Amino acid sequence: MPTLYIVGTPIGNLEDLTPRAARILAEVSLVAAEDTRVTRRLLSHLGIRPRTTSFHQHNWREKMDGVLAELAEGDVALVTDAGMPGISDPGSELVVAAAEAGFNVEVVPGPSAVTAALALSGFSGDAFLFLGFLPRRKKDRLAALREASMSAVPLVLFEAPHRLRATLADLDTVFGGRQLAVCRELTKLHEEVFRGAAAQALEHFASPRGEVVLVVQGWQAEDSGQPGAGGENEVATELNLRQMLSDLKEDGVRAKDAVAAVAESTGLAKNRVYQAWVELGRESK
Repeated sequence: MPTLYIVGTPIGNLEDLTPRAARILAEVSLVAAEDTRVTRRLLSHLGIRPRTTSFHQHNWREKMDGVLAELAEGDVALVTDAGMPGISDPGSELVVAAAEAGFNVEVVPGPSAVTAALALSGFSGDAFLFLGFLPRRKKDRLAALREASMSAVPLVLFEAPHRLRATLADLDTVFGGRQLAVCRELTKLHEEVFRGAAAQALEHFASPRGEVVLVVQGWQAEDSGQPGAGGENEVATELNLRQMLSDLKEDGVRAKDAVAAVAESTGLAKNRVYQAWVELGRESK
């Protein structure tokens, strides 16, 4: 039975491609690539010339049957421009379809911008919350950040250079002085890691270039570095809680679902979250 290989590719430095990935790319009958032009540069570097076809978020519906037909005749490799297919990149649809059709599906792990940035950030990597790319609209972006604002584990998110400053401004609004790491051009010649608060990052990145991964420190229940910070954190918690509930209420989410969602994302007791919901209702009357 032919196999669909999910192949991780370098996120910048071509030397990071694994020997197994290089072998698989040389052996398969077809490479389904997010952008064939990008993938051909990698294949040229390896000195191999397998057939390629485009498979991305804009054409996967039209390409699906053709790729599955190719898979019936021989092994196929699924790759994206950088990193692992299906992680904030196209590919998950093909994986599901291939598995449902009875084909073998194997992963060939490779570099990941998510874990690379988390390791560089210096924040604990025991657990983390991956947000991918935030919404383009400011209102939706702020809502997503507020919903994640009381996560006790670090937040990891991707951003394009032309939207970085807008996102940093929103991070400053929601997180204030909380520490973060802005990882730019990972594994490339001009790799850079900026550590500090969002407002400081805004000053530093006047004209950002290159792909960016941001890692935001998880919410700290106590700040032992400043006297009286516990009370300030309590106020911040209450404000964030009310904002999250208010956003959900505005979107028409039912009380039960809103309380459950906020309690799960923040770790707060449901009775406390429900009390805040009730108080919001009274204030709106």
